[in-house]
Amino acid sequence: MTAETSPIPPTPPPPPQSATPSFPREIPDLPAVPGMPVLMPSAVPAAAVVPPVRRPWAAAYRLLIAVVAAGAVALEMLTGPPLRVLSHVEIQTAIALALVLALSARRAWTARRPLPAALTGAVTLYVTTAALIHHLFLTATSPPYSITGSPGTHPLWQSTAGHLLHTALPLAALLDWLLLTAPARLHLRQTAPWMLYPLAYLAFCLTRGALLPPTEQDRYLYPFLDAARHGYKHVLGNALLLGLACYGLGLLLVVLDHVRPNPIRRAARTGFRLRPPVG
Repeated sequence: MTAETSPIPPTPPPPPQSATPSFPREIPDLPAVPGMPVLMPSAVPAAAVVPPVRRPWAAAYRLLIAVVAAGAVALEMLTGPPLRVLSHVEIQTAIALALVLALSARRAWTARRPLPAALTGAVTLYVTTAALIHHLFLTATSPPYSITGSPGTHPLWQSTAGHLLHTALPLAALLDWLLLTAPARLHLRQTAPWMLYPLAYLAFCLTRGALLPPTEQDRYLYPFLDAARHGYKHVLGNALLLGLACYGLGLLLVVLDHVRPNPIRRAARTGFRLRPPVG
């Protein structure tokens, strides 16, 4: 007889797996999760939502002023000693105006960010102050005031350059600042550093006059800074009054910058649409 084998019972099916894996409630090896960090507020630059726009008319106007300023400086240098001409504050501020407006014209043409307001404001202040000093103190001097030191040698060229440096260019620079720049970019803290150039120029004029021989004609470039005629006490008093006036003009420039309207405001499409609040 053969022994009969018992049948093999069927294997039970595996239990169904859950769709979401199970995790332990506590994991002792991991540190505690800290609280949510506080996000610091950050200002989004306008260039992130407003596309840059070229300003060809502003670029053309600024380039024209820069060319005229360079031409006025060239006329003065052609009619007088170059070193003497370059020593005058009108010439130095005109050169600074030409360089700054040339850079501003390039940025306006290529839709780049404008130059720092502290730089453009300083140049506008210097050009305006030099023009006011000329019209208030140098138009009726005896002998006549001349940048070249020899008035009347080239009357047409000297007269043209003088009108450009002392009248046309300062007015054009003020119009550019008023009509082609955004307001509320100047601050009171910027007025004190603006006084560094007048102080440096005063030291230059007094040092130049002291180093030149007494027989040199026009040792001092301006009659109100002539220490040989008036003495250092009187000259320093004049310089203090002029410095305070220049500082006051700088403060006035900042105040005007914050009260004048925005001449270049435009309705730019940023892709966002604001809706009135609900409720």
